[in-house]
Amino acid sequence: MKRDESKASRSSLRSLWAFLQSIHWPRKLVIIALILALAETFFKLAVPLFTMRLVDGLTGETFQWQGIAILITVFLLQGISGGFSYYLLSKIGETIVKQLRNRLWGHVLRLPVSYFDSHETGQTMSRITQDTGALKNLITGHLINVITGIISIIGSIAFLLVLDWKMTLIMLTSVPVMLLIIRPLGAMMYKISRRTQDETSNFSGLLGRTLSEIRLVKSFHAENKEEVKGNNGIDSLYTLGLKEAKILSIISPVMTFIIMAVLVVILGYGGVRVSEGALSAGTLVAIIFYLFQIIVPFTQMASSFTAFQKAAGATERIQEIIKMSLEPLDQGGLKEWSNDPLHFNRVSFSYSKEQHIIKDVSFTIPPGKTTAITGPSGGGKTTLFALIEQFYQPDAGEILLGERPAEAFDLAFWRKSIGYVSQESPLLSGTIYENICYGLDESVPMERVVEAAVLANAHPFIEDLADGYQTEIGERGMKLSGGQRQRIAIARALIADPELLLLDEATSSLDAASENLIQEALIKLMEGRTSVVIAHRLSTVLHADQIIFFENGEVTGTGTHEELYDQHAMYRDLVNSQGLQKANS
Repeated sequence: MKRDESKASRSSLRSLWAFLQSIHWPRKLVIIALILALAETFFKLAVPLFTMRLVDGLTGETFQWQGIAILITVFLLQGISGGFSYYLLSKIGETIVKQLRNRLWGHVLRLPVSYFDSHETGQTMSRITQDTGALKNLITGHLINVITGIISIIGSIAFLLVLDWKMTLIMLTSVPVMLLIIRPLGAMMYKISRRTQDETSNFSGLLGRTLSEIRLVKSFHAENKEEVKGNNGIDSLYTLGLKEAKILSIISPVMTFIIMAVLVVILGYGGVRVSEGALSAGTLVAIIFYLFQIIVPFTQMASSFTAFQKAAGATERIQEIIKMSLEPLDQGGLKEWSNDPLHFNRVSFSYSKEQHIIKDVSFTIPPGKTTAITGPSGGGKTTLFALIEQFYQPDAGEILLGERPAEAFDLAFWRKSIGYVSQESPLLSGTIYENICYGLDESVPMERVVEAAVLANAHPFIEDLADGYQTEIGERGMKLSGGQRQRIAIARALIADPELLLLDEATSSLDAASENLIQEALIKLMEGRTSVVIAHRLSTVLHADQIIFFENGEVTGTGTHEELYDQHAMYRDLVNSQGLQKANS
């Protein structure tokens, strides 16, 4: 088991190294920062030598002011080079994380809808924020420090061997002891770090899910239930934090004990040698200085090792997203919509292998006319819209515009040619103007926005608002009523002027007054346009040019209202149950 964990750790570190190499580094800044860091290390290594001369001078007959001036100058140069190096390292870290977050954000936006079906929003947010933060911490605080730390250790050992090789060998005996302690604890730290990152991701997912649906939580008085779930996540993070603290609580005192033991031995042995005249007082001071210049990088490397492990785990999760296939946006294809029928040709689709949602479906949507799709709930009607939008690809069969398959079109062009108004059309936090213009590339004149709002019967209520079209509507448009949100969604579809209009239960949840306003707006929107309407309330689609009856993933009837009423028993029962028989029979 330990071997497997060790292999996994090494594999993760190799993966991290490969990932770091793939990043576009700001080379000039890296070179300057590295030079400054090396300069700081050089000045650190020079300090003990000048201190040795100063101490030996103090024990002599003459006081060397020149030595103090040189030592102060070295300290100043060390501080200046260290300060600039720290700033540049921070800038490098921020630059790379910015680049990585831009890449991740752009990648996530272009992932297929199926990714979001199986991944919580909070977890994805955690990848973009926390996991990239772990990489920034590594680059800013540890990466170059490891390089300069190794140089500091090698340089210090070299100087120590010159000053007194016997005492150097005594100090070096502590190194294998430190490594024997750090290595197994490091493997444990890696395992805990991975679990901590996973738990943090899960906790972020819970927060995102709960807070985004806070009205649902409060409506069903589920605060206590969600509090328990949140507390469980917090408890898990607390437990893992304590486990990490236990390991660090072992490492820290053991390292301190070893350091103090070596220091006592060096001071004792060095004091004897100074009293014997075999070693000067200045040399003993220099040896102690160099001892600390070996110890400090060693302790820093212990924390750097933890940072490497955390960054390795973060890199694995980031790469999982980056390796996912994107939607074929902006990859060429047809960019001309034709006034042809939209055909479903023996289309089948399933979200999972166990259950087929759409089963060998064939029908035609004529251009410039209104097609209604109705039938029992759960029959797959909304899934048809998802297939038209190319959120998913059929498992079998094809969707054609005229004789051309949908996938032959440029995907971005295809979706821009489609307007979609759902039962609860989503709005984004922002102004009414921004929501009506959402998705349009160019800046839209206010006159055009007002025109769309007038046609959508939205202009009167917008004018009554204090800030008019610049009114902030809150998260998901919750400062507006359902009818107001629908009218803004219709205005958004109008201003986009789509070739194909998809309406999914656009009026089912509204009161009578709002429904009448929405129906008037929809008639204007659908005029002369290819429209597909999903409806359970048949009163809204009785006059459609074509009605398709859909049940259990299959088309069981197609025709006008009169034709289906005469020929389709379930449609007739549905009409009768809604009290429409007398008016339309």
